[in-house]
Amino acid sequence: MTSSSTLITIRPLVPADWPGVWTVLQATFQAGDTYAFAPESSESEIHKAWVELPAATFVACGAEGQLLGTYFIKPNQTGLGAHVCNCGYVVAPAAQGQGVASLMCEHSQQQAVAMGFRAMQFNLVVASNVRAVRLWQHLGFAVAGTLPGAFRHHTLGYVDAHVMFKTLVA
Repeated sequence: MTSSSTLITIRPLVPADWPGVWTVLQATFQAGDTYAFAPESSESEIHKAWVELPAATFVACGAEGQLLGTYFIKPNQTGLGAHVCNCGYVVAPAAQGQGVASLMCEHSQQQAVAMGFRAMQFNLVVASNVRAVRLWQHLGFAVAGTLPGAFRHHTLGYVDAHVMFKTLVA
């Protein structure tokens, strides 16, 4: 998928992308304010979680090929819940506020339907991450529930987290 207006290309991750993806993920997870991964997670742990376990992993690249963001898609549950997918998105700090997350989410919904998923669920959207909550709602996701104090924010302490859901196929 290429967005002509912003010259962003979203494509499957290839092994050569990993060093850049790891740098972006490591910085995001070390911040301790949006993802439940332990800030001290090793590269091999994150590679397994972001690349090996998901059904697919993608990167968003700018016009010169620079890494702007990445996302994964996987079944949210096994067996009888495998028709609902889960995704995780991270945007490079220099690319934030440029619509990259929105493009990746739209791309992931198309991929989800193509892969046979009927719905998408985000399990732990940190309530203090107001930009993300607002973006997911703008893209049609609803807060299905709020988990009180479910996220241990690096600076704010225990904050609520939302489970967000969107039906993709009726």
